[in-house]
Amino acid sequence: MLPALFGGCKTTDQSAIDQQISQQYIKANNLNAIAEPNGLYYVPVLVGTGGYPNINSTVQVNYKGYLTNGTVFDQSTTPVSFPLSQVITGWQEGIPLMQKGGKATLLIPSALGYGNQATGSIPANSVLIFDVQLINFQ
Repeated sequence: MLPALFGGCKTTDQSAIDQQISQQYIKANNLNAIAEPNGLYYVPVLVGTGGYPNINSTVQVNYKGYLTNGTVFDQSTTPVSFPLSQVITGWQEGIPLMQKGGKATLLIPSALGYGNQATGSIPANSVLIFDVQLINFQ
């Protein structure tokens, strides 16, 4: 289930809840996270060297998506390619922070994910976590 759906709307209250959930997760897991203005947290794991993709790029990645309780809702078993413009906002804004060959963890607030809509095994208003390896882009 590649994160290809667009997120829904959410209220400022949900934004505060998402921030609290993200910050608790970061603290509990002793992560060195970089906070973005939009509520996204970016945790560099391995810095790449091959330039940065943009919204118009087609990216090739390996990834694992899970909830803050550790429940895995999706993962690639082989590299997958897709236009960055066709995935959730959290990926559109998080993947361009990575260079080719890099690995990072993205903590995505619900507004940048699926919002107040439940999607498959993902409950409404969920903070999403993705471990991503950017293999290539064009």
